[in-house]
Amino acid sequence: MRGAGGGANLLALRSHNTALVLDLLRTAGTEGISRLELAERTGLTPQAVSKITARLREEGLAAEAGRRASTGGKPRTVLRLVPEAGHAVGVHLDRDELRAVLADLDGTVVARRHAALDLGAGAEAVLGRVAAVVGELGAEAAEAAGAAEAAGAAGAAGGRSLLGVGVALPGPLDHRRGVLHRVTGFPEWDGFPLRDALSERLGGVPVVVDKDTNAVALGLAVGGEGGSFAYLHLGTGLGAGLVVGGSVHRGPRTGAGEFGHQVVQLDGPPCGCGDRGCVEALCLAAVARGETGEAARVLGTGAANLVGLLDIDRVLVGGRTVEGAPGVFLGGVRGVLEARARRTGEERVGVGLVSGESRVAEGAAQLVLAPVFGQDG
Repeated sequence: MRGAGGGANLLALRSHNTALVLDLLRTAGTEGISRLELAERTGLTPQAVSKITARLREEGLAAEAGRRASTGGKPRTVLRLVPEAGHAVGVHLDRDELRAVLADLDGTVVARRHAALDLGAGAEAVLGRVAAVVGELGAEAAEAAGAAEAAGAAGAAGGRSLLGVGVALPGPLDHRRGVLHRVTGFPEWDGFPLRDALSERLGGVPVVVDKDTNAVALGLAVGGEGGSFAYLHLGTGLGAGLVVGGSVHRGPRTGAGEFGHQVVQLDGPPCGCGDRGCVEALCLAAVARGETGEAARVLGTGAANLVGLLDIDRVLVGGRTVEGAPGVFLGGVRGVLEARARRTGEERVGVGLVSGESRVAEGAAQLVLAPVFGQDG
């Protein structure tokens, strides 16, 4: 998930080089890292590193973490990231609830919110609810940054602490423009410019919008999930987040991952998308009947199609419905994939569970944080 190659000593790439340095400061943790080590690992000159770290210290994003013995000469000063100097709010808008988190630069969640929500109540009502929650969490971010400044991290306080808001919700949508398409079951959102409308409501705070599944996939990749994998999210709907070659795959029109609306039963039951026999419709119908094992097998069939198409390393499943019977869903999906491996003679694909009620909101916060460190947001 990191930017390819080392840094380049060009003014045009200053933000890229800063991201490289910030990422190394973050991964070094509280022990810190010296300027010499930063230069060696980024490929930047010591002079360039000194300029970048001086600016980061002025902005309160970096601070001294003590001194380290040197093999020769005077001890080296080591620097660390100041996590509380910057925050992101991650918001998960589901069809019937809102979850939000406040995360610091390390991605550590320092505050949470949860409330009922009717996605069909109209844009004005939904935007107002989101703005109120972001306002509450933004105030907590300012308090944390103020405490950091009082402790000696100059420049950390003020309005700078809130870097932005990431919003994740069911697709399809246009990630680049932050415009929603026809969310299944809520056609009134079709064409709504959520990113710009929410940013305006928040007084210009940067906003990033993406699908709930992509947000989780990004959070997993940033958190260390390697290789190529698919995250299948079964909650009030069904979708997929795809990571291929270490980056979230959104497609040229940012429409990749509409996994729930692949037809697996011709002339099957109607789906909210207008088609018939979709994986989502079959899964949710089986869950409604109490036939969780059948739902798991349907989910596994869709997963097998993805494995065959993309040759991914791993399938991860999660979401509110999966967490209601995790063992059944893991077993059902794994059983279908293992049967496929026996038929084809291919290597088995791993299956894992992604748990946690706020995983989408946490991933939404990474939509803001990951680019700060040169990662795919």
